[in-house]
Amino acid sequence: MEADWEVEIGADAPVIDACWTGFVDLRSSPELVRTLEEVNHLPALAEALNRLNAKSSSLWTAKCDVWDVLDSDQIDPYELNANPETARHASSCYIDLLPRSDQQWMEPEMAISWCVDTCKRLGSIGLRNCRVDLIVRQAIVMEPRIDLGVTAYLTACGPTADEAVETLQNALDKFIDILAHSSTVK
Repeated sequence: MEADWEVEIGADAPVIDACWTGFVDLRSSPELVRTLEEVNHLPALAEALNRLNAKSSSLWTAKCDVWDVLDSDQIDPYELNANPETARHASSCYIDLLPRSDQQWMEPEMAISWCVDTCKRLGSIGLRNCRVDLIVRQAIVMEPRIDLGVTAYLTACGPTADEAVETLQNALDKFIDILAHSSTVK
């Protein structure tokens, strides 16, 4: 699996906002995962969100989205470790990840270290036609106060739209398995 990370912190950079009006707290109400429209488009997202928001997880989620890449010219086979014939359709998702209060990333270097370790572990997975990009961002969370989070973008491709979604679901499962066996603080 291809994996990379970057930092986007600055005045004009996107921010993870856990205070947005559509926020669904899956930590306290995991059954609400089935009400999320994104789960209809990517069924594996339901289990991923439940695992990320479980009491045993060192992370929790603020937001997610799923979309299809409709223009095949926007698909770079090299970026997805794919052959051109398998990069005809793509599907993507993102999940905003925040650390539990007792696992906070106090400094950007702590979040970066987590991203580097996670990318290294993802890179050892023998799954083609997909990638994960981790973006360290500022976060808005009031209680408890958290200043940094990570947006995880997952993209997968396939010769058909259904195969792209299937690969994305496999990539998401592997990604969540890696997260389940890591801690947020390094």
